Amino acid sequence: MALTTLDPQPALIVIDLQRGIVDSPTVHPTEEIVERSANLAEAFRRRALPVVLVNVTGGAPGRTDRTRPPGIISFPDWADLVDELNVQPEDHLVTKQRRSAFHDTGLDAHPRGLGVTQVVLTGISTTSGVESTARSAYDHGYHVVLATDAMTDTDPVAHANSVERIFPKLGETATTAEILDMLTETK
Repeated sequence: MALTTLDPQPALIVIDLQRGIVDSPTVHPTEEIVERSANLAEAFRRRALPVVLVNVTGGAPGRTDRTRPPGIISFPDWADLVDELNVQPEDHLVTKQRRSAFHDTGLDAHPRGLGVTQVVLTGISTTSGVESTARSAYDHGYHVVLATDAMTDTDPVAHANSVERIFPKLGETATTAEILDMLTETK
């Protein structure tokens, strides 16, 4: 479903735009994903709207049959958010160890405490961190908006499936430009 409106108090949630992830091969150039996410973050900040920046520092504990590529999470600044996001003191930082930014992080309390009813999501990867966070946001009762040109994945078919089939069931989809236009109109 296309974006119809922005609530009076939306929050931006940027997923896993960190040094150890943005250099991975993806369907879309990560430079574009970072730039669009940074543009949204700056627009939200100018309007004194909440910006949540999420990074991941490891996998969930427990058994997994999936092996991680060699070297993952192996260099000191792997989990550092990219400089282009221009982290500000008022930004809310969330570190996760699961796919969803809501799971075991306390994330729901921050936006809820600010009266947030809608979340706009960007980041890497579409089918993992972004989709899991979108599902959780939906389950928590937020109106979900997915900035489809500000996210990417390693698998083009899986990315398309999330954007075309999954996301319309969870919320509204829009481009960065459409969200920025709507922000300008509503504030």
